[in-house]
Amino acid sequence: MKEKSVYIPVLEFLQRQLQGTLDDTMTTYMNYPTAISGLLGFSIVDIGEAKATLMLDADSARHGNQQGTVHGGLLCELADAAIGTAHSTLMQKNESLTTIDLNATFLRPVWRSRLLATAHAEHRGKTISHYRCEISREDGKAVAIITSTVLTLTGEKARGR
Repeated sequence: MKEKSVYIPVLEFLQRQLQGTLDDTMTTYMNYPTAISGLLGFSIVDIGEAKATLMLDADSARHGNQQGTVHGGLLCELADAAIGTAHSTLMQKNESLTTIDLNATFLRPVWRSRLLATAHAEHRGKTISHYRCEISREDGKAVAIITSTVLTLTGEKARGR
């Protein structure tokens, strides 16, 4: 007989996932791992309340643009995923989120490197929150700084998102 699923908060779900203590009966209000993270090879390496670090092994042979470097759009997607993951740790069962804006400042090119995208809330509001994400190479040098505004949706507005 299959055990009944138990809903746990997103933060606890992701912490248990990282610790390897998540069991088959535990689920949360959002989809993890996300489809886009699987497609692009992102993984969560650290999680906390309103903060998250995602990792990507970037390679211009796979993720390149016409100049032969890792595409800036991929860096934006990595940051958006880190920011969305960070904000999702605050979500309750009847809530969802959406990105309102995303602003990227590119600091240096990447050809091949393990990238860490570390996002945290700079301001947490009831409906509008502001995030900052720094993407760094494995040598610790910053590649990009991305800021974003995130809207928390509740009730009927959150349904189906």
